[in-house]
Amino acid sequence: MAHRTDEASGMARAVGTGYDAVDPEAAATACTQAEPGRTYDAIFFDMDGTLVDLDPHTFLERYYRLLDARARRAGINAGVFNQALDAGFLAMGDHPSTITNAAAFWNAFFDAYAAIAGPVLLKDKRMLVDFLQGFYDEEFPTIGKGVVPNPAAQEAVALLAAKGYPLYLTTMPLFPRAGVLARLAWAQVDGSLFSRITCYDNSTAVKPQLAYYYENLAVAGARPDRVLMVGNNTVDDLACLDTGMDAYLVTDCLINDNGFDVASVKHGTLAQFAAFAQSLADCPSRAAAAGRPNRSPLDDDPAGVSYAHPGDRSRKPRPQWEDHD
Repeated sequence: MAHRTDEASGMARAVGTGYDAVDPEAAATACTQAEPGRTYDAIFFDMDGTLVDLDPHTFLERYYRLLDARARRAGINAGVFNQALDAGFLAMGDHPSTITNAAAFWNAFFDAYAAIAGPVLLKDKRMLVDFLQGFYDEEFPTIGKGVVPNPAAQEAVALLAAKGYPLYLTTMPLFPRAGVLARLAWAQVDGSLFSRITCYDNSTAVKPQLAYYYENLAVAGARPDRVLMVGNNTVDDLACLDTGMDAYLVTDCLINDNGFDVASVKHGTLAQFAAFAQSLADCPSRAAAAGRPNRSPLDDDPAGVSYAHPGDRSRKPRPQWEDHD
């Protein structure tokens, strides 16, 4: 059976490729000190490859094996379910701005399921939703067994929280919140330190779409130049630069598919970023943590983020496929 292993999806980086090495010049120019007096109104963090590192082959093998086993126990045809799942994941990268990623996922999922297995009754829809949520609550957390946490992840997050920075976990929003919190737990990073955690329920776009960054900026109520994005992927995470945001590229698990000049932005290992965080002055504003930062941007603007132009959704995650037994 084929399944989607979209590198830009947050489920996995491109299958068959390794992390990119950092050239000696870029390593020598790593940034461990903030500019004197520099502060931000919010700091956005990527997760996969930034705060947590789990080999993508291992992740995918465990994900589908556990999902297939749960389907068999529930009497669900795993092949049909996984094909519908793939359709749902794909739809989250290309849908109208007026619905959340979750709505796009389930619309496409049920359409694909019905196309293969016949009409899906309301009671069947409820069963399938509960089935997948149960998977994220119960089996999904075990995927990270054996992950070795990087102590610099919790150190950096805790340092910035102590300095008063509103922290946004701007991870690829393809999972429900339970799936995101499970991955944070593998890194031993305290999820309560984040004011906002993006998931498929509260997002209408995905990386590397500019609309994803614009909608998080809108929730934060922050100017782009007053926000720092911390990530490891030069395509997905550094798309933020096109909005005017600042960026710090974490190089431990660097993904540089576009040959980006690493030395042209702040960069360094996660430990070096922790030193950078230590050097930052205290945050001057908690505004980005006020109100309901975990809300969907559609709560404020039902038509989509008003200052995200239609073209800001034109960048699509690149689908990759591999055989899965």
